[in-house]
Order: sequence, then structure tokens, then C-alpha cells
Amino acid sequence: MPEPPRPGAGAGSGAFWIYGQHAVLAALSNPRRKPRRLLVTTDAELALRERFSGPWRVTPERADRARFATFLPEDSIHQGIALLAEPLEPVALEDAIAISDGPVLLLDQVTDPRNVGAVLRGAAAFGAACVVLQDRHAPPETGALARAASGALDLVPVVREVNLSRAIAALQKAGFWVMGLAGEGKRTLAEAAPRDRRVALVLGAEDSGLRRLQRETCDELVRLPMAEGVESLNVSAAAAVALYEIVRR
Repeated sequence: MPEPPRPGAGAGSGAFWIYGQHAVLAALSNPRRKPRRLLVTTDAELALRERFSGPWRVTPERADRARFATFLPEDSIHQGIALLAEPLEPVALEDAIAISDGPVLLLDQVTDPRNVGAVLRGAAAFGAACVVLQDRHAPPETGALARAASGALDLVPVVREVNLSRAIAALQKAGFWVMGLAGEGKRTLAEAAPRDRRVALVLGAEDSGLRRLQRETCDELVRLPMAEGVESLNVSAAAAVALYEIVRR
């Protein structure tokens, strides 16, 4: 596995607050995550100690619920627990596909952190090897992303690439069949997915879809079968359906 992150290194520009029990528990359990401070209410600390056996790399600090409103967004569902932590160092694509034999997801200019977090959650559920994001036009690690991922941010390797089409080419060279999800695909994903090689799926933003270069670089454009009158799914829903279709084979 990659070395532990340096302070301030990785996808973000410095330490940020991860909140909610699932997200914090996953971050504390991840040896690649560098924790700074852990704030908990009395009840949240008791619940955490029942589920987490250590090692404790940061000492819990007791705080009342009003304290959380001073550093978290107003609508944050924090469950009385928040961890100040450094962003993770991105994983190299070649390392991620060597560690796991699962499918790979690539996101083309998906910029909403909640969508990316939900994609990570689906990727964790269906055993994806990694999620590939662009170095630009993709959100950094934030509390909102970590909360939407519900722990998956610390379970699924995140690869950041400057050029997504080059990442597609690298996967093809490694033996992957790369399919782009697009409504105009001639075959469905189920019809096109090979059984004798690994699969990578490229998904675009819900409003704009895949860009031209990604379309041209993919081995094939495929679609999900949907009822008449439904043009598209949210990217996280499409990712989950597509991953299920791949892994059930």
C-alpha cells in the first residue's frame, strides 16, 4: 500500500472535518489517514468505543453539541462526532488495479461532492478496485463528500489523473475493456460486458454526459435499459446499477 500521507498532502489543501459515525469510524480505522483532533459528545464516545478497538491515534475530546455548530455547516448530520484529519494521498492507478481485481470506475467532470461520495459508497458495496477522478474538475476531500460516502472514502482507493483519456488508455493496455455509459449506446451494458477480462466504466456528469475525447477513447459506448420517458439517472445511481450488473456475472 502507499506510504502514509504527509501533512497537507493529497486531494485537499489541508486538514478538514469528517463527521458522522460511519465516516469517522472508517477514517480512524484507515492507517493511511492522519488524524489531528477528535471531538465527541459523551454518548457518541461510548458508541464509538463499542465499535472501535483501536489503536487510538488521537485522544477523544469531550464537547457538547453546541460546539459542533461553530465549525461544521449548519445542516451537518454529525451524530455528535467529528474528526479533523489530513486528506489522503491519492493512489496510483497501477497500484489500485494490482491490489484488487474488481472493476474500475472513472468519473468525467463529476463535480458535486455528494455525487462523488455516493459513487464511492456504491463502489465499496460492489467491490470496485478504485474510483478515478480528474485532478481538476473534481471535488477535493471535504466533510460533505466523506459524509455522503458513509465511510467509503476510506475504503475505496481514489486515483487522481490529469488526463482521463490517458488513464483509459493505460487501463486498456493493462487488459481492461473500457465501456462508457451513454444513452445512445447500441448495446446494453449486460449485452456488452465481457466475461473473460476486467471491466472499466466511464461515467459523465448528469447534465453533460461524457465528453468527446472520452467517448472516442472508450472501447464501446453502452447504455442501461430504462423505461420510456426516463432519459437518465443520477450518476451515483447509474454507477451502482452498472457495478451490480458487472459483479453479478
